[in-house]
Amino acid sequence: MGMTVGMVFLLWSMNVFIEAVGLGNSSCSGAAAVCGNVTIPYPFGIEPGCYIDDSFAIDCNNTLGSPKPFLRKLDLEVLDISLEGTLRVNYPMSWWCPYGRSTLNVSLASSPFVFSKLRNIFVAMGCANVAYLLSSDGSNSSLSIYGGCMSVCEKDTIQSNGSSCNGIGCCKTTIPSDLDVFTTNIQSMGRASFERTEDCKYAFLVDQKWFEENLTSHFEVQKMSHVPVVLNWEINANLSSLVMGSNSSHSTCQFANRSSSLGNMSSTFTCSCDSGFEGNPYLVDGCQGISTGIIGLLFLFIGGWWSYKVVKKRKNIKRKEKFFKQNGGLLLQQQLSSSEVTVEKTTKLFNSKDSEKATDNFNVNRILGQGGHGTVYKGMLIDGKIVAVKKSKVIDEGKLEDFINEVVILSQINHRNVVKLLGCCLETKVPLLVYEFIPNGTLSQYLYEQNEEFPATWEMRLRIATEVAGALFYLHSAASTPIYHRDIKTTNILLDDKYRAKVADFGTSRSIAVDQTHLTTVVQGTFGYLDPEYFQSSQFTEKSDVYSFGVVLVELLTGEKPISFTRAKECRSLATYLIHSMEENNLFDIIDARVMKDAKQEEIIAIANLAKMCLNLNGKKRPTMKEVAMQLEAVQTLQKTPNVQQSCEEVEYVRTEMHEQWDDVSTSTMSGADSGVASSSRSRPLLSF
Repeated sequence: MGMTVGMVFLLWSMNVFIEAVGLGNSSCSGAAAVCGNVTIPYPFGIEPGCYIDDSFAIDCNNTLGSPKPFLRKLDLEVLDISLEGTLRVNYPMSWWCPYGRSTLNVSLASSPFVFSKLRNIFVAMGCANVAYLLSSDGSNSSLSIYGGCMSVCEKDTIQSNGSSCNGIGCCKTTIPSDLDVFTTNIQSMGRASFERTEDCKYAFLVDQKWFEENLTSHFEVQKMSHVPVVLNWEINANLSSLVMGSNSSHSTCQFANRSSSLGNMSSTFTCSCDSGFEGNPYLVDGCQGISTGIIGLLFLFIGGWWSYKVVKKRKNIKRKEKFFKQNGGLLLQQQLSSSEVTVEKTTKLFNSKDSEKATDNFNVNRILGQGGHGTVYKGMLIDGKIVAVKKSKVIDEGKLEDFINEVVILSQINHRNVVKLLGCCLETKVPLLVYEFIPNGTLSQYLYEQNEEFPATWEMRLRIATEVAGALFYLHSAASTPIYHRDIKTTNILLDDKYRAKVADFGTSRSIAVDQTHLTTVVQGTFGYLDPEYFQSSQFTEKSDVYSFGVVLVELLTGEKPISFTRAKECRSLATYLIHSMEENNLFDIIDARVMKDAKQEEIIAIANLAKMCLNLNGKKRPTMKEVAMQLEAVQTLQKTPNVQQSCEEVEYVRTEMHEQWDDVSTSTMSGADSGVASSSRSRPLLSF
């Protein structure tokens, strides 16, 4: 209702303004006729006596479905008319195809119209197309070239590149001044191996602005017979007496000489309202002071604007309520208030205004990263706290309950090596998740981009691996409900200000009842990290996370990416690369130089064997994340202890506990070890040397 009132105010105020400048006169001499959606001001007109000359007569054609105006003498459809001396018409285009051609051109000679040099361009489209713009004396006995251009195509590319029209499938050039008649010529540069026999070629004059804004492909041209063209118009000086004696004293008319394509000279004139006045300079008192009625108009506009703002505010409130319910807000509130759910007090529901302000309306300059589940922006809350705001992709209504359950579960996670969920916003079209901000990027960036200030030493790599393993052990078995991450990779491991690991991006995570696996209809994950057993069975278990972590371990050892096409075909997968190297006794040949420099050989062997067990194709034979975390902690202890024998005594409890779990791991003898050290899980635990 409020919107209707506002629109009435605005429309009424526009009518008042039109009448104030003299365009609402009901008499023929002052009326602006209308045909369809085109306003036709004097000196143009439809009825006899309402146009200054037959050249300005308009026919309103009602036989085409909806009324359309046409220039009576030229039979060109009029798109719009400006009193500043231009009008746009639909003009026929020339084309050539193997099955036919069309080169229809309308002559403007002996009319008050010429093609606008400033507003139009000459365009050619198609492959191997040379198009010319030719002048003509009317009898085609004497032709001269005004301009032209050539469009070519790359192999398998026959379309113009968007709207760039840079010579590939499309070319353009300017046209001469005072052009009132022309013809086009389309020629082929010769058969190219990639030019298809069904290809068509086009050449046409067109409104440059319209072309750049609307024409984006060859296919659009093929559907058109006409395109918009801008004409300049002036009135013949012989008709000046019809205007000069009766037009407003607040207008000025200027005379000029114009030459036609046939070489004839003619005198013409145009009129315009003086500075500070608006209206139709060709009518009696058609130019009125801009200040006339301005106070009333301002009042009406303010009233209309106020009504619009009130309605918009109400609409926004209803829109937010709709999104809140749509995104499961009521269910989340119910679960957060439930006595059965213990949620950290720091978790909150943010409103859309705070979220937009925090991210500067989701400014692209604030983007930290983009993934398959959404875009992450850097933001700052009202209290100055820096956060990461994840704008999720649209959530299927059928999965809303799962999404809300995940939010509640993530809100309960409190581990130093898991990114903390601070809250969410459900008042927007897609949900927003607000996390703590982690400043030092991802583990992937740390490994593969040089960091001279904090190099990726063996000590740092081993500590990060231990922290990630501890976080996954917590998610799998220490949280109130087991959580499978389902997308463990180096880009989902963040590093804080002290380069401590933080597991992030739980977009595909699932909470699973104890002793239950998760059967999915669509396999999700990242190529190179994906558990082959899960890929085949669609059954995700905690051991699938173990496999992905095994790949991360190999990345830390080798400094190589999970998938590389520079490696041999059989070793493009990093997991296969490690196992193959161990079987060939070439482990140390693939280890990162920094690791070889910093680490003890027995440490490298231990981590390599641990990674190999994590990558076992049989998920049941892989260790649990608890066992992995314990082994990494034991290796850390070994690293800090100079005496190997002493270290072995400290991890004796690990040997006993792991012996049965890893009885099937094959013996791996590593090349390059000075003492010929061999590791056999069949005869002794992993950390025996």
